[in-house]
Amino acid sequence: MDNGLEAVAVVFGVISVGLSVRENIWSWPTAIVNVGLYIAVFYQTRLYADMGLQGIYVALSLYGWYQWLYGGENRSTLTVSRLSWPRGLGLATLGIVVAVTLGTVLARTTDAALPYLDSTTTATSLIAQWLMTRKVLESWAVWVAVDVVYIGMFCFKSLYLTAALYAVFLVLSALGLRRWRKVWAAAQTGAAACEPAVA
Repeated sequence: MDNGLEAVAVVFGVISVGLSVRENIWSWPTAIVNVGLYIAVFYQTRLYADMGLQGIYVALSLYGWYQWLYGGENRSTLTVSRLSWPRGLGLATLGIVVAVTLGTVLARTTDAALPYLDSTTTATSLIAQWLMTRKVLESWAVWVAVDVVYIGMFCFKSLYLTAALYAVFLVLSALGLRRWRKVWAAAQTGAAACEPAVA
């Protein structure tokens, strides 16, 4: 296991998530560097679902980069929004199906260390990241939940730097949830103030 590679990945991970909390567009290119490094880290530790997840993160980071710049109304910058209950339920169902399916495949066909746990964190992370590309407030709540599980899993696999990174991610996710909630609430207040008075 190359601890130097893991350390560099950790640095880029902290920078990327910190920028995301501030809705800074540079969170996406730094995320691409971060996940590229973690492809190698997870290959070395046989966390194959998480290794594959990093490749998908590259694509989602490119998509998120575009969406944050042009995904708003009339190709404007994207603003913070909320997740509807029907969509949330649909995403949760999809996450369960993906976790069970991927976990079964890994358990039966590979030497994966923690196939079902690895697959569950992978599926949940994909949902959180997709919500992040759309600037959905609840993405941070999902990250808080999955970060807690990741910390335990990485400690079990002796990836202590990565576990520490996810502890930082946990704090940043809580801060992101708080900040984006304020941004969303302020936007709602502003929109209400702009509505014409009803006679």
